[in-house]
Amino acid sequence: MATSTETGEVTGTKDKDYNLIWYIEACLRNALRLEINIQDAERENDTELTELFRKAQADSRKGAELGKQLLRTRLGG
Repeated sequence: MATSTETGEVTGTKDKDYNLIWYIEACLRNALRLEINIQDAERENDTELTELFRKAQADSRKGAELGKQLLRTRLGG
């Protein structure tokens, strides 16, 4: 269990960098999960729910892309 004072000594990665990597991974995982939700809603012909999940998925993809851009910049590539 990490404590509130963990600053990279345990993981070898500073908290702010680790948090950015975590954020990107969470966005991508969310986009994948929403694909299942979209398929479920489509199977039930629930267009309202399908549209909601598609918008949420697009937002998750956008968040991941923004995070990846920032990570690239910070890594110098």
